[in-house]
Amino acid sequence: MAQSSKRKRSPIDRGGAATPKGNYAVPALDKAFDIIELLSSTPGGATMNEIATRLGRSMGELFRIVIVMESRGLLQKSSETDRYTVAYKFLDLALRATPAQDLTRAAAPAMEVLVSQISQSCHLVVPNGGEGLVIYRQENPGTRGFVVRVGTSVNLLRSCSGRVILAFSDEEQRERMTHLAERLVRTPANRPQLESLLAAVRERGFERCPSPVTHGVTDISYPIFGFYGKLMAALTVPFLELLDGSQKVGVDDARKYLQSAAQSISATLGHHESLKKARRRRAQLG
Repeated sequence: MAQSSKRKRSPIDRGGAATPKGNYAVPALDKAFDIIELLSSTPGGATMNEIATRLGRSMGELFRIVIVMESRGLLQKSSETDRYTVAYKFLDLALRATPAQDLTRAAAPAMEVLVSQISQSCHLVVPNGGEGLVIYRQENPGTRGFVVRVGTSVNLLRSCSGRVILAFSDEEQRERMTHLAERLVRTPANRPQLESLLAAVRERGFERCPSPVTHGVTDISYPIFGFYGKLMAALTVPFLELLDGSQKVGVDDARKYLQSAAQSISATLGHHESLKKARRRRAQLG
């Protein structure tokens, strides 16, 4: 008996989620997103042949899609290596199509002042499923410093920014993000330990801890809130301590400046602590 052939499944990890019944398939769009996801996780990009091989598809299936995406400015091809990479137009579209544009516009002036006060860089991290995503940064205006590039993914369970995002999100959102984060790292979190840690972050209003990836850097992070008291982002300083005594301010003073900057950005977004307390009291009264 002849067996029906099945299309080879893409190796792109979708967390094991199956396509819901009743959903309409759009093959060309599905292939386009496969290409984007593949290239976004491939440093240095990939050639057309490599894209086809890794996605388990033929060159003929993907050639016109890649060419159209390149012509629309969504992909770019190196004239030297013939490798395709995702173009910055995606970031531009994402910033203009999401609240990130308003957030960065509100945050930029305060972040610029902050880096001049403390001679350290800072960056803005927003929730992005089971990760954090760096959407904006200001570099240290001095000659030395540590920076995190825009577009970097942040581990919610281990990072300073991630703990702030989890700690100050509402319970339902926190549970959803924690579940997605566990799936990404393929390791279940110690929930009692995590909840105790996040409760401590909420109590003191910020997080401060050694960088989990860089020796000599102390990460400090404060939450940014919107008008309705919703967690919008985490503002983080990766504090690089210098050994020659030329530090403009110490880590404790840097934290105070960071707190002021975070409060200023939240106020610009319409958040006021008095309004948050009033809404909390109304919710408690039912």
